[in-house]
Amino acid sequence: MTAREGVQWLDDVEPEPSVVTIGNFDGVHRGHQLLLGRTVNAALDRGVRSVAVTFDPHPAAVLRPGSEPPSLGSIEERTEQLLDVGVDLVVLLPFTRELSELQPQEFITHVLAGRLRAVRVVVGSNFRFGRGASGDVVSLVELGETHGFDVEAVAVRDLDGEPISSTGIRDALARGDVEGAAAALGRPHQVRGEVVRGEGRGRTIGIPTANVAVPQGRQVPAHGVYAGHAIAGEQRWPCVTNVGVRPTFDAGSVPTVETHLIDTPEVDLYGETLTVTFERRLRGEHRFDGVDQLVSQIRRDIDDARAWLDPSEPDTGAERPV
Repeated sequence: MTAREGVQWLDDVEPEPSVVTIGNFDGVHRGHQLLLGRTVNAALDRGVRSVAVTFDPHPAAVLRPGSEPPSLGSIEERTEQLLDVGVDLVVLLPFTRELSELQPQEFITHVLAGRLRAVRVVVGSNFRFGRGASGDVVSLVELGETHGFDVEAVAVRDLDGEPISSTGIRDALARGDVEGAAAALGRPHQVRGEVVRGEGRGRTIGIPTANVAVPQGRQVPAHGVYAGHAIAGEQRWPCVTNVGVRPTFDAGSVPTVETHLIDTPEVDLYGETLTVTFERRLRGEHRFDGVDQLVSQIRRDIDDARAWLDPSEPDTGAERPV
């Protein structure tokens, strides 16, 4: 990943007392945000820096290649979200087989008691660490007494009686429940990728789209049509986005993410990085009996997305730029 202020690899960190939280933090959801908030507040109380330690790549990618779950965002997005919560420093910890073989005592010495000089460690109550996940909160407390830090174990945050987890968010997205995912994330789910040239069908039917090359291994919502926003740099547009295989055109089996900017003159985004949010599912993906039927439905999708994203704006029925 590219360097960013406030983000460092562990070996580059200047030794300094810290309040530390540690985890994979995929999605930086509301449960993670609780840990991060406790970390920031404890650091302010003690007059030291707040640090979030996260792993790259996902441990499963190293220990059981191919079994790792789809990620809720890139490492760049994750570090941005961690910094947005308010920590002073995000520390990237390269996950390797060697790291996975460290005993709990060795893990503490290598990660928490060395360059980070932890004075307090904030973790979830189900936190595990060290070889074979043999370390838990009890052993962390015991090791903290030796290394000069105390431990705060935070209960997992619930939503409607169910624990908030990255796994649960992935399951919601796989069902197309983007609003449920947003409730757990504390913000809409998003994907980010380069805008690439597609087959140009959108332009030929008068509804141009930006084709977003979502990196392999990212979690996208279930096939269907969604209302949300498209963001490039400082610009932000309401949009309607299709996720799927375009069955009306027999386009194959590889899903694509195509977004149309609502009420916006065509913008040349080729080669730009575009972030697309998924805020409401409008419908599932269907095969239509011809292009005319498809175009009529897409125009209804655009109207539905416009009404949901900006209910204060009346639909006049006037011709709109597409």
